[in-house]
Amino acid sequence: MSFRLLLWACTALAASFVLLPVLAVLAGAGGIARLEQEAVAAVKLSLLTATLSTLIVAAVGTPVAYLLSRAELRLLETALSLPMVLPPAVAGIALLAAFGREGLVGRYLAEVGISLPFTTAAVVIAQSFVALPLYVRSARAGFASVSRNLEGVAYTLGAGELATFLRVTLPLAKGGILAGIVLAWSRAVGEFGATIMFAGNLAGKTQTMPLAVYSALQVSMQQALALSALLVLLSLAVLVTFEGVSRRQVNA
Repeated sequence: MSFRLLLWACTALAASFVLLPVLAVLAGAGGIARLEQEAVAAVKLSLLTATLSTLIVAAVGTPVAYLLSRAELRLLETALSLPMVLPPAVAGIALLAAFGREGLVGRYLAEVGISLPFTTAAVVIAQSFVALPLYVRSARAGFASVSRNLEGVAYTLGAGELATFLRVTLPLAKGGILAGIVLAWSRAVGEFGATIMFAGNLAGKTQTMPLAVYSALQVSMQQALALSALLVLLSLAVLVTFEGVSRRQVNA
C-alpha cells in the first residue's frame, strides 16, 4: 500500500466514523416540526443561556486572554484550562461545592436570599464555566499573533494603552476572538454534565436541549432523534457561518 493510499484510507475511515452517526440522526428524525411544547421551551432556553454565557465569557475572557498573550503566566493559564479536562460530573459537583447552599460562596449568598442551584442562572454559570477555557485559548492565540511592533508604533503616535488595545490590537486579533466565540457558544449549547448536576433538569426552567434529548430518550426515541437532529442542524449552521466569515476575513 502506497503512502498516499494510506492517507486516503485513514481519511475515509475518520470521515465515516464522524459522519455516519450524524447522518443516522438526520435520517431517523422526521418530527422536528412536531416537537412538543417542552422541547420547544428547551430550544429557546438553550439559545438564550448559551448566548448569555458567551457574552459573559467574552467580556471576562478577552482581558484575560490579552494578559496571557503578553505575560508568562503558565500556572494561571493551566488553572484556567482545568474545566476542559474535568469530567462533566466533577465540574457539576465543583460548582455545587462553590455555589451550592452550603458551598464556599453559596452559604454567604444564601444569607442575603440568593440561591443559585437549580435555577436558570445556574445553567448560565455551568455553561460559562466549561466554555471560558475554550474562548481564552482561542482569543489568546489571536492576541499572540498581533505584532508588538504595531502596538509600539501606536504608543509613539501618542495613543494610550487602552486606545491601542481597542483600535489596533483588538481588530487585528478578531480572527482568534471570533473563533473563540463560536467555540464557546457551541460548547455552551451542548453542555450536559455540569448543567444537570448544578442546575437540574427542570422543564421550562433549567432543561436545555441536551437535557431534553436525555429526557425524551426515556419516552420516545423519535422525539430524541428530532431534538438531536435540530442540534445537529444548529451546529452545522454555526460552523458554516463561521467558515464563511473566516474566509471573508482572509480575502479582505
